[in-house]
Amino acid sequence: MSLKDRITEDMKAAMRAKEVDRLSTIRLLLAACKQKEVDERVVLDDAMVVGLVDKLIKQRKDSVAAYTQANRQDLADKESAEIVVLQAYLPARLSADEIATEVAAIVAELGAAGPGDMGKVMGAAKAKLAGKAEMGLISAAVKAALAK
Repeated sequence: MSLKDRITEDMKAAMRAKEVDRLSTIRLLLAACKQKEVDERVVLDDAMVVGLVDKLIKQRKDSVAAYTQANRQDLADKESAEIVVLQAYLPARLSADEIATEVAAIVAELGAAGPGDMGKVMGAAKAKLAGKAEMGLISAAVKAALAK
């Protein structure tokens, strides 16, 4: 079963269980998937759906920070609950040590020498680690590896 099919089944289950908040978050995710399919005229595979979920989670985290700063804890809590629902559709995340190991292997494979090669290494790391780790953590690991 593809990830998109799983999301659709989870939406049906949330409808039956009358889980209003979970249902609205899942509908939001499905709407984002359909919008991307229409805009780009493609059928989303699991990797693309994971990328979309990552993007939605990042948006929610930014919103939580903004709402917390504005003293709107009620809205921050709602966004945090959406993050929890969305994270269920992500694969297991790599630890910082595992990310560093993967990045070191990519740097060695490409023969990258210094900070000038960051773009090349990030491109390869993004392709290999997409959905397995946050890009901010990957970027920090690449900078650390190239600074040596």
